[in-house]
Amino acid sequence: MNDVVPETDGYATRRVSYEAGVLEEAQLAGTPLGQFERWYAQASGVLVEPNAMVLTTVGADGAPSVRTVLLKQADGRGFVFYTNYGSRKGRELASGSGRVALVFPWHELQRQVVVRGTAERLTRAEAAEYFGSRPWDSRVGAWASRQSEPLPDRAELEARWAQLAERWPDRGAPDDVPLPDHWGGYLVRAADVEFWQGRPSRLHDRLAFVSTPGPTSSLDDAAGWRVERRQP
Repeated sequence: MNDVVPETDGYATRRVSYEAGVLEEAQLAGTPLGQFERWYAQASGVLVEPNAMVLTTVGADGAPSVRTVLLKQADGRGFVFYTNYGSRKGRELASGSGRVALVFPWHELQRQVVVRGTAERLTRAEAAEYFGSRPWDSRVGAWASRQSEPLPDRAELEARWAQLAERWPDRGAPDDVPLPDHWGGYLVRAADVEFWQGRPSRLHDRLAFVSTPGPTSSLDDAAGWRVERRQP
């Protein structure tokens, strides 16, 4: 029996004219954080998960890998996410330079925000505070999943979760489940934050806050940043 190849609508023939808005220098907030928060607020009214961001890391061998994670905090220091330290991303951050890139793909608004910088671990106290705020079943899941490792079948994972759930029942307290040693947060300190607005004829607007030489610039302080327009 011949395999039936489903008909596609043609990758190369898809065309969308981006006409949702413009981005001029005069429209920018005074700081990278201010501009991010402005766009994030607008995305929150349209997207299901505006805090979903694509994270790229690089291993010791120079090979990149990419996945989607969730932003959990943004402040003057940078952008925060949490993960298993034993995961592929955790191993690559430990063995490499710590350099990362983030992309917030806000397609519905014909926008994206691109961040380049370095990631560093948060303190255990910060990780514990956030971990206690997670739903009970997610906290159990952080223990059950040996993230990125091969898994013979899903039944094994579910059995491990059930065993741990029995060990740490849900009592409605933030410390029902202890913080794993292998789990915590990362802070991405940005060196470059680019705001991209789609425009017609592929003449998109790209305005970037670029950190100037010197100490790491705070995202909520105009000092230490310059703005440049980039060609699309």
